[in-house]
Amino acid sequence: MKKIFFLTVVTSLFLFINANAQSSSQIAEPRLGIGFDLGLPIGNFGDFANYGTGGSLLYQHPVSKSLNITGNVGYIRFNGKETIGTLKYRQSFIPIKAGARYFITENIYGTAEVGAAIATANGSGVSFIYTPGLGVEIPVSRTGSLDIGARYEGWAKNTGTLSFIGLRVGYNF
Repeated sequence: MKKIFFLTVVTSLFLFINANAQSSSQIAEPRLGIGFDLGLPIGNFGDFANYGTGGSLLYQHPVSKSLNITGNVGYIRFNGKETIGTLKYRQSFIPIKAGARYFITENIYGTAEVGAAIATANGSGVSFIYTPGLGVEIPVSRTGSLDIGARYEGWAKNTGTLSFIGLRVGYNF
């Protein structure tokens, strides 16, 4: 069911992009960004994980003046509390997401992404990601901008959902 939902969302995005490309010209250039990510676990995930740190690459492709489609790939490692004796929780993931970024004003945006989080430990599997968020892009040069965003991120799997508040500080080229 989740795979069908994900494929429906991705197909809808491509159809929307195709329709816009035929009716309007591109306003801006595609952009690539690199960023630092911080994850603050909430809910049940906060019972065994304290925080996560990592990095990500973000690609943005404009489809209109205020709408970009996005592709995001990263690495994040969560560190946590003692689980058994003196053993501490440590788990790494590779999140891969696609979505959209809509600029509410010239610099403030809302974003939504879906994708998959691949656990790096053997046998840990893949989770479905859903992510709404808000952020701001602050121009610092003619072609570059500082990108600061906050998001709720949920990773759903048969065994439950891992949730965290994500913070990203990046630079877009």
